[in-house]
Order: sequence, then C-alpha cells, then structure tokens
Amino acid sequence: MTGEPDGPEDRLRRFATIWSRAVFPVTSTSLTRPELEQQLLPLARRLSDALKARTFDAAAGQAVGAALVAAHCTDPEALSRSLDCVDAYLVLYCGEDGPQEALRTRSARLQHAMAAGFAGALRERTLAEQEAISQAALNARSTVAEALHASEARFRAVFEGAAIGIGIADLEGNILQVNGALLRMFGGSEQGVRGRKVPEWTHPEDAPQVWRLYEELVRGEREHYHVEKAFYRPDGTALWTNLTVSLLRDADGRPQYQLALMEDTTERRLLNLRLRYEATHDALTGLPNRTLFFERLEKAVSGGNDQRFGLCYLDLDGFKTINDSLGHAAGDRLLVEVADRLQSCATAPGEMVARLGGDEFVALTTGPDTESEVDALADRIMNALVTPVRIDGRELTVRGSIGIVEGPAGERGPAEVLRSADITMYRAKSAGGNRFELADPEADARAITRHGLTTALPAALDRGEFFIEYQPLVHLGDGSVHGAEALVRWLHPQHGVLGPDRFIPLAEHTGLIVPLGRWVLEQSVRQACQWQERHADSGPLRINVNLSPCQLTHPGLVQDTVDILEREGLDAEALCLEVTESALIGADDDLLKPLRRLAEMGVDIALDDFGTGYSNLANLRRLPVSILKLDRSFTQGMQQFPADPVDLKIVEGIVSLAHSLDLAVTVEGVETGAQAEQLRILGCDTAQGWYYARPGPPERLHELALVDATG
Repeated sequence: MTGEPDGPEDRLRRFATIWSRAVFPVTSTSLTRPELEQQLLPLARRLSDALKARTFDAAAGQAVGAALVAAHCTDPEALSRSLDCVDAYLVLYCGEDGPQEALRTRSARLQHAMAAGFAGALRERTLAEQEAISQAALNARSTVAEALHASEARFRAVFEGAAIGIGIADLEGNILQVNGALLRMFGGSEQGVRGRKVPEWTHPEDAPQVWRLYEELVRGEREHYHVEKAFYRPDGTALWTNLTVSLLRDADGRPQYQLALMEDTTERRLLNLRLRYEATHDALTGLPNRTLFFERLEKAVSGGNDQRFGLCYLDLDGFKTINDSLGHAAGDRLLVEVADRLQSCATAPGEMVARLGGDEFVALTTGPDTESEVDALADRIMNALVTPVRIDGRELTVRGSIGIVEGPAGERGPAEVLRSADITMYRAKSAGGNRFELADPEADARAITRHGLTTALPAALDRGEFFIEYQPLVHLGDGSVHGAEALVRWLHPQHGVLGPDRFIPLAEHTGLIVPLGRWVLEQSVRQACQWQERHADSGPLRINVNLSPCQLTHPGLVQDTVDILEREGLDAEALCLEVTESALIGADDDLLKPLRRLAEMGVDIALDDFGTGYSNLANLRRLPVSILKLDRSFTQGMQQFPADPVDLKIVEGIVSLAHSLDLAVTVEGVETGAQAEQLRILGCDTAQGWYYARPGPPERLHELALVDATG
C-alpha cells in the first residue's frame, strides 16, 4: 500500500496496524497479530477522539493504558513501544488538519495519562497477586499436617510462577528463599542475593520512614507496609520497586517470617521522568518552559522572611521582522542561539532561565541579596546579546528589552510578579528597546488602569456612559459666539469623569473610535440643529467635531457624515471637522480624497494643533482645509506683559500666510483679556479658551449666545 490512507477511518486502521506490529512481539497473549490489532482499534479510536476533543480529558488516556494491561500487554516494553507509537503516529494519522503544535502538546499529555493508567491497572493487578500470594503463604504454614504436602505444592506453584519478585526472610533479616522473578530483577545469582541481610539493602534515595517501618514490622508492631524503594543491582545500577513487606506469624500468633513482594518499576519511573521532562521543558531550546518556571517562581515568591527574588523578563526587539523576512527556520535557530547565551548568564546557585514562548524569556534569581544580583544578571544578558548571530551566512543583530522585578518573598503571588515584569518590559520597549527598566508600582497601576478602561470601553458606549461638553468659539472682531467645539467625556462608574486624553488613544487602539466618533458626530449635529432653532435671528452657530486618524481611513466616513447631516437637517456649512496636523503629514491622495469630498459639500476642514507637526508649509496648498487652529504653545507668551516678541512675530507670520491662502485662523488656549486683544490686533479670526468659557453643557452656549444677542 503506498501513500497515506484516504479517509479518517482508513487512517485510524493504519495507526492501529502500526501499533499492533510494535507491541505484538513483547505481548504475552494467545492472540494472533491481526486479532490483537482488532483489540487495539477501539483504543486507537478513543485516543483519536481525545486528541481532537474541544477540552483535554485525561481519563481517555488512562482508560487506554488500563486496557493495555487488560489485554495482557503488561511487559514494560509494551508500554514503552505503545507510547513511542502514539508519539510518532497519532498526530500524523489522526490529527487531520488541526494546529500541529497544539496537537503534539495534547498527544504528549495523552501519553502521560496512558502511562498513569497503565501503572494504576498494573498496580491493582499486582496487589491482587500479592494478596493471593500472602494468603497462600499463610495457608501453607497454618494448614493441618495431612494437607501440608498439597498446600506446599500450591504455594510453590504461586511462588515460582508469579510475575513479581518474592523473598522470605526471618526476623533477623536472613534471606531464606527468593523466586526466579526476584533474581531476574537483580540480575544476579541466588547466592549473591541470599548472601546479604535485609538491613544491608540501603540506598541513598530511601525515604526517611522506610527503615522505621521495617523495625516496627520485625518487632511485631505492624502487620505490613508498602513503600517505593530503590536497590543497587550488582552492576551498580538502580532497581526501583514498589515494595510490600508483610509479617507472617506462626499458629500461636507469634511473629516468625517476613514476606517481601517486589514490582519492578524502573522502566516506568524512567518513562515518567522522560514525560515529566518533556512536559516541563521547551522542545526547541531545551530550556525550562512556562510550567516549570511557574513552579520555581511560586516557590521563590513564597519563601522565608529573609529571602528575596529578582526576575528579568526579556522580549527580543524586532524578532517578527526576522521571522517574516528570513523564515521561521532561521527564527528558530536564532532562538536556540539566544537560549544558549542566556543559559550561560544564569549559572550561579538560585538562578534559572526559561522560555515562556515565542521570543519571550525569563531569568530568575533567588537569595538574600537579589537587589544587586538581578541588575548584574540583566547586564550579563544585555552583554550576551551584543555579539551578532550568524545564520545562513547573515549576521543578525540581536536586541532585547528587559523588565526587572525585585522584592522580598511573601508579598506578591507569581501571577502578579510576572504581570509587573511584563508591563515593565513593554515600558522598556516603548522607550526605544535594547535596554532594561525597573518595575514601578505607579507605572504598573497606570498600565492596569489603562487595560481596565480598554476592556470597559465597548460596554460603556452601549450603556450610554459618554456625554459631550461644548466650548464656545468666539469671533475676535466683535466678540460674538461663532459656534462651539464638541468635546467627548466618559462618566466612568469607578473613576468618575474622564477627559478624552484618558480614553481616546485606547479607543483608537481598539478600533472603537469609529463607532464612538460616529456617535459624537450624530449628537453634536443634533445639538447644533437645536441651537439653530433657538437662535435663528442671530445667525447660525457652527459645530466643530474632532476626527481621529483612524476615522480618516475608515471607508464609511463620507457616507456617515452625509447621512447624519441629512437625517438631522443641518446644512453642511454649519459643520467643521477638525483633523490634527500630524495626521496629515505626508498624506497621500487616497487619504485626502474623503476630506476633499466633504469640503466640496461645504463642510469646513480645520487643521488642528497647527505648528506642532513640523510639516512643510508649502503642503498647505494641497490640503483641503479652510481653517488653521493655532496650537496654544504659540500664544502662551502673550499672557504676560509685554508679550514675547518672538511669539508675536511667529503668530503674525502664520496669520499672514493663512490669510494669503484664504484660510481662517482660530487660536486655542486663550486665558486672559490681554492675550485676546493681542490676537485680535494680529488678525486672528476666532478663539476659544477659559477666558471665554470652560467646556460645559449645551445650555451654557445658549446662555452665552443669548447674552451676546442682547448686547
């Protein structure tokens, strides 16, 4: 048969065939290989279902491991071959087109569950054998004389035929009898095993209670005990066993012998150690992974009062660019090289390096003096990244940003520590990268607050938590109210009233600025219509609404604006859309096209914060703007007397340039009468600021307009 099977069922049968061929040579069964395959097919199907299940179910893997024991696949080699087969072929034949990395992780966890199920079932089977053997031993020595021969024969059959090791010793520890299974475990002769007393079988890995339990048993204070114990074989290797020792009494109830039952768990232990290593180490770099790191971090942060910890959270700068340009294979080799360098930086006691995933690494140090040690560790890491990495004949410069958290144990949990390190790392990256920063509780609090506001934004718009305040625009020539700028506010349930500087950047980052901006435009236009109705005799009041860069690129900007104006009945000439100068620096025709269409309809376009973007003044000729809003930084010097002559010259030049281009000039941040008068003399058209009124409810503008109309 060539190629892969066609359908899922064919793939499943192919997997079962491979599995049966792997385990059949080491299986004690009367079945033929095809018959064994039929027994393994439902187990393969269960593994396949568990691999593709929405949530991981360890019970499926455990049931498969137990089923192997029930199918007489009890040899440790049968388990090892089964796990190797699952590791190599389960994802290949049963994973279909799912995410390979996630499927392989799920496969590893299924292998672990299979090993656990196999061990549990084998242990239950062993305990049943142990119970039968113990009962046979008791019966063999307590039966009546006329049945002694038959009883001894039965005991000998169980003793010699058992799959587990059996030894009998007296209460002084002299070994009297051992069966063939026990001799095979130790790999020596019977004389070599019987020549040693029980108390001589010590091992450095013995648990503290092992020999205490032994002493209690030989004194008759305990009937039996069960422990995991290691022994030395004659060749010096370790034999790990599940050991059960029982006390045998004579017919009068006096202690007489000790019976030891041993199950060889060496292969299973090695397998568990291998699975544990794979579950706690990164497959690519060999470094400890997130699981093992959290275990160490939790231990570090919950240490004694005199203990401290230091954590360096590293993220490579520009790693995505390397992946995108050179491919993931080159990116993987770079990560391996970085991991090797980091490993060489953390060799002192109490230090470790781990890979959390992607290009994120952590280095942990513990001890009484981590305040200086963590800085030194961060320095070593930064120095280790200085030397370029050669990959495929290219020299790649490696840069990284590190967030450092240091403090005493017992004050914070591991999740809080890692979150602080993550926040600090991004602060280092925002500062330009290739540097490390120390954690700052206030900066952490601000970042957490920003995150909370970001997650609350969508629901806030639905719940109607936003409202608009209006700041009047005053004509400098006659002091009349010309209109107002709409300024959105957020009435947050916990933080109170928030200004746009607190949430507009978050809304732009999440894309919520588009529906929020549409809502602001709709509410503002509706309010402008109400003003028009109330002040029809005093001339139209204009409404200025801010547009963010995200709104400029949204394809529905023009149509949304047209729909709102028509629905509310407001003339386009009564609307002014404000766009920051920085948003239009280097703007191409595609970006300017919607603004030009709006300007052709009669909507005024104002260039906000003019003078802060350092744009080429010649670009003003190609922008569809009719108003320049001069930034307040140019007019602050006019609040004092005499006014700053440099500011006067700059403002005078800008006003002259604007008027020569048929552009009106609006000034922000007017706070004094002298400032307003000076701007009027310089020829500015309109102004806004606290000198006239602070932003407030729409009724405030009505009152100001009414006062202006009545003189």
